[in-house]
Amino acid sequence: MGFYAVQDIRLVYPTYFPKPVYNFKKNPLKSSTVALGRQLFYDPLLSRNNTISCSSCHNSKQAFSHAGNHLSKGVEDGIGERNSPAIFNLAWQKTFMWDGVVTNIDVQALAPINHPKEMGEDINAVVRRLNKSKEYKGLFYRSFGDSIATAERTMKALSQFQLTFISADSKYDKVKQKKAQFNASEKAGYALYKANCSSCHTEPLFSTYDFANNGLPVDPSLNDFGRWNKTMEPQNKQMFKIPSLRNLAFTYPYMHDGRLKTLDEVLDHYEKGIEKTPTLAKQLQKPIVFNQKERVNLLDFLATLNDSAFISNTAFQKK
Repeated sequence: MGFYAVQDIRLVYPTYFPKPVYNFKKNPLKSSTVALGRQLFYDPLLSRNNTISCSSCHNSKQAFSHAGNHLSKGVEDGIGERNSPAIFNLAWQKTFMWDGVVTNIDVQALAPINHPKEMGEDINAVVRRLNKSKEYKGLFYRSFGDSIATAERTMKALSQFQLTFISADSKYDKVKQKKAQFNASEKAGYALYKANCSSCHTEPLFSTYDFANNGLPVDPSLNDFGRWNKTMEPQNKQMFKIPSLRNLAFTYPYMHDGRLKTLDEVLDHYEKGIEKTPTLAKQLQKPIVFNQKERVNLLDFLATLNDSAFISNTAFQKK
């Protein structure tokens, strides 16, 4: 089977979750490789000037988002083009980034490393630095059977660590497991969610992880048309990846460019801010209107999706 093919840890997730889409046969989870990925995730060595790590924009205590920042921040005070997405439950996702331009998590980290306003570095320069480090020589040896760092090994270690980020311990999950019950407001909000939100934000992951135009007008300063920016196909105009509704308390501001600061602003958008364009999602052809009590109920239900155990899990934090 070879040194690297020996899997010694399993991905643990609830029985009501679907089967992961990630192919673990090609990159079997291994505790030593997860440990290497953890070290890499928190190391600013991956950036051009040794100041930005993956964790700079993906904070474990903010569900691996960059709460409070509407656009990502990078080397030399560079400002990225989009809001840093929260990263969890990645094994159930086929595409990555807001526009889905990355189709394999094993290479996803190349995008921020190479982005001039994010980490601003060339992966080959990163690999040269890793190969000069006595500590990393030991970590790569324990993971791969020899001490040589390569771009592929670096990417796979980062993806292994991130694949362990499973958020499945919220009140909603305890209700699903019959360990808790919704109160009256949460139960009413759950019904509102199922009637108005569930076709795009499908439980239990609370997203289809597909792409949709949710009627957000294009910011003229960013000129971001989502998938269309990469494909130039008309059907992809203003299509962005649908985020999960899990952990919203920790991942503000919202939308691909972080323009909406609160969940009330998000609900305002769906009631009176939708811009009708040819690719607008069919579910949003009519505004979604809630009265004040319904808003409270829905927000109470959404709060049951916040997973405090996930954000406090020391296995995901810097050693």
